[in-house]
Amino acid sequence: MRDIDRGKKIIKDKISLIPKNPGVYKMIGEKGEILYIGKAKIIPNRLKSYVTESNLPIRTERMLSLTKNLEVTTTTNESEALLLEANLIKKHKPRYNILLRDDKSFPYIYIGHKDKWPQLTKLRGKKTRDGYYFGPFASIGSANWTIKILQKIFHLRVCDDTVFKNRERPCILYQIKRCSAPCVGHISESDYKSTVKDAIDFISGKSRRIQKNLSLEMENASKEQDFEKAAVARDRIKALTQIQTSQKINQTNLNEADVVSIYKESGKTCIQVFFFRSKQNWGNQAYYPKHDADDNIKDIMSSFLVQFYENKTIPRLIITNSEIKDKILLEKAFSSKEKKEILVKVAKTKNEINISKLAEKNAKQALTQKIYQTESNNNLIENLSKKFELNNNINLIEVYDNSHIQGNDSVGAMICFGNEGFVKKRYRKFNIKNDKVKNDDYGMMKEVLFRRFSKTLKEKSGSLSLPELIIIDGGKGQYSVSREILNELGLHDLPILAVAKGKNRNAGEEKIYHKGTEFFLEKNNPLLFFIQRLRDEAHRFAVSTHRAKRKKSLSKSLLDQIQGIGKQRKRALLNHFGSARSVESASLEDLKSVDGIEDNIAKKIYDYFHE
Repeated sequence: MRDIDRGKKIIKDKISLIPKNPGVYKMIGEKGEILYIGKAKIIPNRLKSYVTESNLPIRTERMLSLTKNLEVTTTTNESEALLLEANLIKKHKPRYNILLRDDKSFPYIYIGHKDKWPQLTKLRGKKTRDGYYFGPFASIGSANWTIKILQKIFHLRVCDDTVFKNRERPCILYQIKRCSAPCVGHISESDYKSTVKDAIDFISGKSRRIQKNLSLEMENASKEQDFEKAAVARDRIKALTQIQTSQKINQTNLNEADVVSIYKESGKTCIQVFFFRSKQNWGNQAYYPKHDADDNIKDIMSSFLVQFYENKTIPRLIITNSEIKDKILLEKAFSSKEKKEILVKVAKTKNEINISKLAEKNAKQALTQKIYQTESNNNLIENLSKKFELNNNINLIEVYDNSHIQGNDSVGAMICFGNEGFVKKRYRKFNIKNDKVKNDDYGMMKEVLFRRFSKTLKEKSGSLSLPELIIIDGGKGQYSVSREILNELGLHDLPILAVAKGKNRNAGEEKIYHKGTEFFLEKNNPLLFFIQRLRDEAHRFAVSTHRAKRKKSLSKSLLDQIQGIGKQRKRALLNHFGSARSVESASLEDLKSVDGIEDNIAKKIYDYFHE
């Protein structure tokens, strides 16, 4: 019996046991891995098509030949099935589904609702705090730029509560006219809240009233010859105009909409998403879904939309440049999720078509660049393989480096490079656990490699598969210890390159070690530039990881070292005394007088500093 017939038989045997309900089905492989996740209005009817149809796509035939089991989850309606399918696809990433890669949450601008002195800041993730959220913004950069402009116009505070409560004089943001200094009482509570309301109105698209009031304020100040106040109002108007004129594609008049355009070429796809909120464009983002070359645009677009909005707030209007599969079902599922009417439509009006074409143009440019980069990376990897006589086809390269200062805050870092460039989802950092090796580069590298590969070999199906090549930032010694630890783990065939810095650490004079042989590459050799780029990225990641760890350790308060002192007690002490040093010099009676500090805790704190 052929493998595909076995797969069909597994499905055929289970069809009679499955209720005629909507739901989700999972095709499962030999090792328990999920091959494909699909949804259906009536599950048995959908599964029958796999068994009865004779002209199945080659991809589907391959999937059926690998299928060893079938699991079904029923739902109350097809909309629920659609949302569940998206959730499971994102969670399990089956190899035969269309997959959305590089999916992440977007930043929002947040203004507190119940705070006495509301803070202007950005947040990412779940909206757990009470207040006003504005977004999404396509990137941290666009959110930061908007916050910067809002600071210029409305002079709202951006500092954390801890900093705000412990200031005795205004910071530099007050001096450069970016903050009204509510921390030291330079503005009344009522005036500050009025400014907050203006900021909320402005972000919501109500800017005419604000601009009119600022103009009037500038004129009155000029008449009274208060030229400093007039200059402040003038600068605020200038910042307001700046944010308005920056909206080059603001003619669309879209209040709450996402414009989604798809472009496909050479079996690859790019989808551009433009975010419009409050009649303003808040940035755009490119996505490259993973799919088979022969998948049609309708299926790709539909699968993308479901997965993209699985963990995001859905706008009232989604404009596309192509028809999509299951449009009515998609609208119903989205409306049910958001508890409001959601419309998904192909661009029809002049403005909608113009912005949709602009998004498509961006998608085309991004995809062209992506294809070019992929081809270039493939050529570089191929040349690398030829130069060092690597027998296997290289798809993934892992690069390792360490960072520490005299053994303190020691970390190891791993980056990954594939055909499409740096694979940041595979980046890993390792806090060195063995105190004996924290000042030993060789020992640190051995620990990092052992932890990385022993875990993968043990799990066999972990989040990280084995690479085809390892590059180490180091010389002959680093190569030897790396080879030793990989041999211990049974990875004798996994090749290693060690890149040693040249004389006087000059770039272009690197010495490369492989299988006991030293290699030198000419200074202008593209292959050398490629190896340097990989090495430098690993070094950057290691150093930034080390700095973050060091900063965290330096920022730890003396109070963190006292057992029983949590966040609330620490906050109460700092609010009362102003600093940890003041807590250290406080008397026992002073400590007892702090709200939230019991007598036994006060004694513990006092004893800690005075024993």
